[in-house]
Amino acid sequence: MNKFVKSILALGITSALGLSAVNAATYQVIDKGDVSSLKYTYSQQENNNGEAAISGTDIYNFPVQFQYLDEDDYDIIVALAENSHERVHDLEDIEDEAALRAGTPTANDLSWVILFLEGRAGNSLYQQVGDVFAMTNFNGQTELFNVFDQKLAGTDVLSRSTKEYISGITNEGWVYGNASAPYLPLDFTESDGDEVTHWVREFTTRGFFSPDGGASIIEITPPSELTLPEEQRFGGQSAILDISESHIAVGYASTSIDQEALDFIADDTGGCADPNVLDDLPYEVCVQRIVDNIYNTEAMMWTIDAQGIVSAETLGHLVTPHEDDVREYINYAQAVNNNGVAVGFAYGWQDENETNPSANERRELYAVVYKNGEVKDFTDDHSKYFRSKAYDINDAGIAVGHVTTYINGNLRTKFYHVDTNAETMEMILPTDYFTGSSSTARAINEAGKVVGEGEVETHNDNNGSTPRRTHGFLYDITSKTFTNLNDFLACDSAYTIIEARDINDANEISATALVRVPRHDSKGALMVDDKGEQLFEDVVRAVSLKPINGEVEDCSKVEEKVERQGAGFGLSSLALLVFVGLRRRFVKI
Repeated sequence: MNKFVKSILALGITSALGLSAVNAATYQVIDKGDVSSLKYTYSQQENNNGEAAISGTDIYNFPVQFQYLDEDDYDIIVALAENSHERVHDLEDIEDEAALRAGTPTANDLSWVILFLEGRAGNSLYQQVGDVFAMTNFNGQTELFNVFDQKLAGTDVLSRSTKEYISGITNEGWVYGNASAPYLPLDFTESDGDEVTHWVREFTTRGFFSPDGGASIIEITPPSELTLPEEQRFGGQSAILDISESHIAVGYASTSIDQEALDFIADDTGGCADPNVLDDLPYEVCVQRIVDNIYNTEAMMWTIDAQGIVSAETLGHLVTPHEDDVREYINYAQAVNNNGVAVGFAYGWQDENETNPSANERRELYAVVYKNGEVKDFTDDHSKYFRSKAYDINDAGIAVGHVTTYINGNLRTKFYHVDTNAETMEMILPTDYFTGSSSTARAINEAGKVVGEGEVETHNDNNGSTPRRTHGFLYDITSKTFTNLNDFLACDSAYTIIEARDINDANEISATALVRVPRHDSKGALMVDDKGEQLFEDVVRAVSLKPINGEVEDCSKVEEKVERQGAGFGLSSLALLVFVGLRRRFVKI
């Protein structure tokens, strides 16, 4: 099962007409994501000192290991480019086939090799592309740091096959998240004498934290790797999704393995213990093919110090299933405050009054609070609200997230806030951009300021072909005011804020913006057109919004607004921006 519940940034390419008519230049955009080695960056969290946790993707000069490609692979790459280049906005047909086959491709041809490898994700016979990176911004400098990646044997090059999800940063500068192990080559001789290379990793994802800003990494070993017998330890899964200033960490971790998976691994008549299978497939690869789907995970809370885990506990489930119900019951802890109260989501019954569930009882994920040893659902009337998640909670006990409901016949998410101290917890759904806009609240600070993102376009998006574009927002619980973050920027700002992930106690907002920049090729070189003029492209960029003393500016001219929205970004940029949105919050899920 995929532990990264995914959400897409709705970035349409339709007109920007009809959006807000005035802007208040009361926030300044600080670009923290201009990293020379990456095309796309996006914000996660900023602490009260202005230090930031940032994610990135689309690295330049991906280290393709050409020695592992054969002539048949090159034939496929050439055919892929020939058949697809007219439909791919940024790429041309193969430019230099001889150089490609020699392992020294042009930047254009390198892009086709990477697309070829990405199309073989999960196939152990091919080098794997990870391409999700963790970064920090200290003293105004954004730098990548390595979590679990390793250098390829005989080289000084990291494999770049890991996915490194940074979730946040504490006021002390501790950073945390989860990351996968690298895929490394394993030579193997098959029963017919053919020598092949498989790419194998030790675990799918494991939580980490660093008390020194990424200089050293401390792993979070999941319970399954500590309590199960040695022969049943296949890496496990864990993640840290939040750490409070009181050093309480929350997230999830594997606690057991599905019995059917264990039976298959131990099966000597077709499973991973079958000698006939092992004649042509390494045991590690057999396990790797199913390991993503074998773990039962639970919400976890860890007490930690700079050396590692002091204590760990599971936070429990929302419901108790029938004894014959063999389904996995997911529950995650997304955030925790300094009082040790956590929020997240867990499986619950669609009938909230169910007390005697059947073996196939209808269920859904609902936002929950983990408090005083109990798991409580605060989603009222499950016949009206069909799914919900909680993403953050402040020390006053106010939690935020989103809930799914029908609006004008369409399923939409709406952001909410809820007081988890109340005897009867009630989700408050403020007014957002418009009635049919889907919105999500990502974070809340101690002053009750909430940030997130919501849809700003009204076209019908039921077929999914033209997703609605989103803008970041700020909502003040006290004054009950909802504001598009772009309304706080100067009219001539080059940035359009598409989502907000965090807000600190100085009301500084960690956000992701769309901005037009000089275009680079897959090797990082600047690109020009046939006339030698610089090409440009739209990218997503991690930014920080800093409050400033400013005045309202009149931005009512349509031409200025359309130009500012960056309308006209290429289809390839749009596709990659959507890919960037496919994350857990690389991150907060």
